[in-house]
Amino acid sequence: QVQLVESGGGLVQAGDSLRLSCAASGRTISSYAMAWFRQATGKEREFVASITWSGGNTWYADSVKGRFTISRDNAENTMYLQMNSLKPEDTAVYYCAARNEILALTTRGAYDYWGQGTQVTVSS
Repeated sequence: QVQLVESGGGLVQAGDSLRLSCAASGRTISSYAMAWFRQATGKEREFVASITWSGGNTWYADSVKGRFTISRDNAENTMYLQMNSLKPEDTAVYYCAARNEILALTTRGAYDYWGQGTQVTVSS
């Protein structure tokens, strides 16, 4: 069983940056594909970014491409999301997710383990 805990959220202004972290425990995640999703109030949870176990391949939603960067440190059992040039529409609860498979998919149902989420609020 894998436990995931997100941190790093907060209240920022448009144009600012934040770095989210997802710390895993229970098992090493070095063989797990991982992802970030987000859910704004009243909306469905949506894909943000995903990364393969090695970090060699990444995918991004069009809405964050060029502004967000996903990365991981398997030695630290941690995944990150660097968010730059934040916009008010990035406001959401951000969740990290993991799956014990090679492919880093973009669909919510593909992931078996989820964190509790961290709130990101971007003011205009």
